[in-house]
Amino acid sequence: MRPGVLSLLLTCFAVVALDAQTPSVLRWGGDAEGGAPFVEADPADPSRLTGFDVEIAELVAKKLGRTPQFLQVQFTSLDQSAKRGDFDIGLSGIEDIPARRASLAASVPYYEFREVMTVREGDRDRFRSLADLRGKRVGTLGGTIAYDLLLDAERANGITAVSYDDDVHPYSDLLLGRLDAVVLDNVLADRARRRNAGLVTHADALATGHYIIITAPENTALRDLVDSILRDAMRDGTLESIFRKWNVWNDDQPRLFARTLVQSTAGTPGTPGTSGTASTLGTPGTPGTVRTYMPLLFRAALVTLVLSCLAMALAVVLGMSIAIGRVYGDPLSRLVLTVYVEVMRGTPVLLQLFVIYYGLASVIRLPAFIAALLGLGLNYAAYESEIYRSALEAVPRGQLDAARILGFTRGQTLRLIRAPQAFRLALAPMTNDFVALLKDSSLVSMLTVVELTKQTQIFATNIGSWVIPGLLCAALYLAMSLPLGHLARRLEARWRLPTP
Repeated sequence: MRPGVLSLLLTCFAVVALDAQTPSVLRWGGDAEGGAPFVEADPADPSRLTGFDVEIAELVAKKLGRTPQFLQVQFTSLDQSAKRGDFDIGLSGIEDIPARRASLAASVPYYEFREVMTVREGDRDRFRSLADLRGKRVGTLGGTIAYDLLLDAERANGITAVSYDDDVHPYSDLLLGRLDAVVLDNVLADRARRRNAGLVTHADALATGHYIIITAPENTALRDLVDSILRDAMRDGTLESIFRKWNVWNDDQPRLFARTLVQSTAGTPGTPGTSGTASTLGTPGTPGTVRTYMPLLFRAALVTLVLSCLAMALAVVLGMSIAIGRVYGDPLSRLVLTVYVEVMRGTPVLLQLFVIYYGLASVIRLPAFIAALLGLGLNYAAYESEIYRSALEAVPRGQLDAARILGFTRGQTLRLIRAPQAFRLALAPMTNDFVALLKDSSLVSMLTVVELTKQTQIFATNIGSWVIPGLLCAALYLAMSLPLGHLARRLEARWRLPTP
C-alpha cells in the first residue's frame, strides 16, 4: 500500500473516532402522554412535539452543539431508563425528590410548583383543606410528592388516597363524583380547570416542589454542563420567555432563580428540595424504607388475590354457561356466543377495562373495583368457555349414546356423565388461566385500583430503584401462585382418569 493511501485511511479513521467521541445527537427522554404544557404532540402536526420541556431540551441541545432527538419513555420508567443510559437527559415534569438525587445525576431546579387541591365548584367552601376530607377519596398521580402527601394525610386524617397513571382521569372522575378532590401540581391543576368546567382550585399550597433534569449517575460532567446552561438561561431571561409563552410563569420563579444563582455564586449546588411535607421513605434500599412499604405491599397483594379469585369465579360460571350454550344451543344462540368469544379474545383486555370504567360512565358509574372485576371476569370467561367446550366435546361419543339408550335426559347426561369428565380434562388449563389472570390483574391499576404491581411501581419510583421492590413483588406473586399450582396437581392426581 502506498504511503499516501495509508495516510488518507488513517485520517478517515481519526475523523470517525472523533465523531464517535463527540456525538452530534442529544437523546432526551420524556413522556408525551403527559401532554401540554410539558410534552405533547403538536395538534397541527402530530409528528412534532411542543411544550416547555421540549423547548428546554432543544435549548440544552443547541448550547451543547447537538441535535435533540426525543425518546418516548413512560413517566414512571424515566428514572430506570436514565440509569440504563437509554437517553442522555430526561425531563418531563420530573420532580426533585431525595431518592432521585441519591440514585441519579440531577440538575439544579428550573421550575418551582405548588401542590394544590382541586374540588368541584359546589364543594368550594366545604373542602378547603385535607383535614376537611376525612373519609373522602382524593386522587393524584402515583409515585409523586403529592402521593406521599396524601399517604401522610391518609394516616393522619383518614382520607383515601387514589393513585392514577395519568393526570387526565383524576379530574374527569372528580367531575363524575368518583373523587371528592384532586391534589396535583398547580401546572396540571390550571390545565384541568381550563379543560373541565365546574372545577375550582384552592390557591393555598399544600407543599412546594421543583422540576429537574436527570441523567445517568455517572454522567456528572453532562449534568454540570446542563446546570451551567440552565443558570445562563435564568440570567438572560430565556427560561422566563419559555415559561411566559406557555402561561406557566408566576411569582414563584424569580425567587427560585435568585436562590439558584446565589448558590451558584457561593459555590454550593442549587438543590432545594420539597417543603410542606416530611418524607418518611428514608434512603433507597434501607430497612426503614422496606418497613414503610411492606404493609402497603401486603395490602395490595390482598387486593390482587381477592380480585383475581372473584374474577376467576365469574369467568368459570360464565365460561361454563357459554360452553354449554355453544354445545347444546340453537344456531342463533351459538352464533351470538361465538361472536362474544371472538370479540373478547380479539380485543385487548385493557381496552375492555377502559370501556367498562370510562366509556360507560355516562350510563352507569361503576366503582373501580367492580369495573375491574367485570372486565377481567368477562374477558377470561371467553377463554374459559373454549377450554370447557373442548373438554365437553372430548368425552367419547359412545358414552353419550349409551346414556341416551338408557333413557338419560340431556340434562342428566351433562350433569352425571359429561361434565365430571370434562372438568377433569379442564382442570390443568383452568389452573394455568388463573395464574395468568393473577398477573393480568396488574392492568386494573389503570382504573385506580392499587394492586400489587402498582404499589410496587410506586415503591420503586419513590426510592429510585426496582431491585428491592421487584424482589418483594416477585416473592409475593410466587407466594400466591405456587400453592395454587400445588393444589391443582393434587386434584389432578386424585381425579385422574383410570388408564384403560
